Amino acid sequence: MHKLISELHRLYLFDEQRYLEADGSEHALIPAVLARHLSGEHTVAVKLVSDSGLARALVMEFGGKGGGEAHWAALCTIANALQHELDLPAPAVSISGTAFQLWLSLATPVPLAQAQQFVQLLRSTFLPVSTDILAVPPSAYLEQAQLPPCLQPSGKWAAFIHPGMGAAFADEPGLDMPPTPAAQLGFLDGVRSIAPAQFAQALAKLQQHAGLAAEPVAAAIAPAPASTGPASAPGLLLQDATLEDIVRWLHARNIEPTFRHRLP
Repeated sequence: MHKLISELHRLYLFDEQRYLEADGSEHALIPAVLARHLSGEHTVAVKLVSDSGLARALVMEFGGKGGGEAHWAALCTIANALQHELDLPAPAVSISGTAFQLWLSLATPVPLAQAQQFVQLLRSTFLPVSTDILAVPPSAYLEQAQLPPCLQPSGKWAAFIHPGMGAAFADEPGLDMPPTPAAQLGFLDGVRSIAPAQFAQALAKLQQHAGLAAEPVAAAIAPAPASTGPASAPGLLLQDATLEDIVRWLHARNIEPTFRHRLP
């Protein structure tokens, strides 16, 4: 569990991270609270924006009633565009219990307004006609999220998944059983944070496509912790992985796969 917490801090959390209880009260996300959250004892909502208005975890959610396959296809469109159109590292992919999510990590936090614009332009550029495919409207931004893995009120588990496995969760984007910390760590250890120059270049491309004047990316007040994880190796497009590819990828990281579906 300690290694998983360290990896989540490397990618998505601030040094002085805050979380929200169900009653709206706000508290410091100390390691003990995060460990209880990840083990399913007490799920909390993590604030993705610091008290000074900075963001380093950009989360896009694809879900809602029905349309699971369409939601997954939309996620693949955005994820592949991030890598092949904007030259950014591959994001992490998760299931929330009700939806699919993309998790982008910024090496250096940016002001909330830039994070919002980046997510909005991603959507409008690469999903221009799918106005109802995202769980949030184009002008919205997820300022809080339940960090995977965690237990949902429905009894389903949110978890990071291998990108090639998403289609298997189209009907039900959640796990029946808690994922192992080793498997979750395996899905994150190759994820790289987006460097400041990469983010600035990608945002400028999106602004240019939208006919907007490019604005300089403001420097954050305090840089995020440096990434120590290995660079992700070139891999398959999200929709192209076979079951053998997935098992081979997991075995290479000393993870023994288990499958959540029960035969009728």
